[in-house]
Amino acid sequence: MRTVDAAGLDIGDEHPPRIMGVLNVSKESPYDPSVFDDPGEAAGYVDRELIDQGADIVDVGLESANKRLDVLSAEEELERLDTAVETLESVSGDAVFSIETRYHEVAEEALSRGFDMVNDICGFADPEMPRVCEDHDVAVAKMASPPDLTRPGAVESVDWAARSDAGRERSRGYADDVYDALALNGFTDKTIVDPAFGGWSEEKTLGDDRETFRRLREFRGLGYPILVSINRKNFLREVTGRSTEEALPVSLAATSMAVERGAHVIRTHDVEETKDAAYIGHEFARSRLRGPGGGRDAGDVAVEELDVTTTREAERHLDRIGAEGSAAVAGDAVVRVIELSGLSDPAVGALSTAAVETGVTAVADGATAEPVASADGGEPATGRRVLLFGTPRRISALEDAVDDDGGDALSDALGTIAAAVG
Repeated sequence: MRTVDAAGLDIGDEHPPRIMGVLNVSKESPYDPSVFDDPGEAAGYVDRELIDQGADIVDVGLESANKRLDVLSAEEELERLDTAVETLESVSGDAVFSIETRYHEVAEEALSRGFDMVNDICGFADPEMPRVCEDHDVAVAKMASPPDLTRPGAVESVDWAARSDAGRERSRGYADDVYDALALNGFTDKTIVDPAFGGWSEEKTLGDDRETFRRLREFRGLGYPILVSINRKNFLREVTGRSTEEALPVSLAATSMAVERGAHVIRTHDVEETKDAAYIGHEFARSRLRGPGGGRDAGDVAVEELDVTTTREAERHLDRIGAEGSAAVAGDAVVRVIELSGLSDPAVGALSTAAVETGVTAVADGATAEPVASADGGEPATGRRVLLFGTPRRISALEDAVDDDGGDALSDALGTIAAAVG
């Protein structure tokens, strides 16, 4: 995972999560507290509600990206840029200023007039955007999007994607489409990737966002820092039935989870509270080994422990380095631990034999007929317990390896396990 320098602000695994506050200079934007057309008032808001509350980055939007509104042209965005620049010049606090746009002309002008980075909501659909960002040596957030300047974030299909999962046994999900969209059109050395949470298209569902959030750690496989914009989003509010005004608690809970899963930048309207939540996620995230090699002759060899908990996540990193047979290798990369309870003695014997054949470690308790508590807190089961330790591929193989002495109940259980971990 590379570290991105955004105008002196380091973004990456070795640094605290960064908070991106939002300012809009577009009257059509839906979140009224962040919308201003007077530079003085806008600057006061930035100082008081964003920077003083802990924002590291201020993202300035020139137009609403609401799919139900007409898209402004580059010329129309440029007409609004004066207000954004005057705001920047009037702010007394210190922050990195980001311009949200889809057009390279707007990015070029904004960077020439004092902005520090770009937030491209169309994912380099403008082919000149990467060149502009590289010429100015600035960080750029790249949101997953089709190659269409009129439809930011509207990921619906991978027919247009640059990469293919042909030959993979695993079924695709919406998060796979998002992943391929982010890989489309390449990256700059200072890219930050954004999986595009929110209702960017009519076809996208709340379930699509939930899937992407569950699989957020996979996006680390791209090798670039991750930005998430989940503040008061529908896919979170729907879980608890909260209105937008009531949704701050669910946003904060999700923020901690996002940082624990690998997010580096959190875009939000609620800066102070979100920063606290992000720091909690950062504090309790898993520790990862990172540094120079420890051998006498290690030289400049670097060491980094990858944050991998599923075969999909392992597969992403294998793809990133161009490894052949990545799906097969990933199947042997992640160890799972599964408990079975309520087993008879013959079932334990059959399972132990099958485990030896498949390379799974099976550890059984002592023989007992007493009720034992189940791992999921359900009704106690009478019988014996076995813990299985192994990779998903080997655990899945138990279903075919166990003989008939194990009985139908064990076969059914192993079939359920194979379907879940494979």
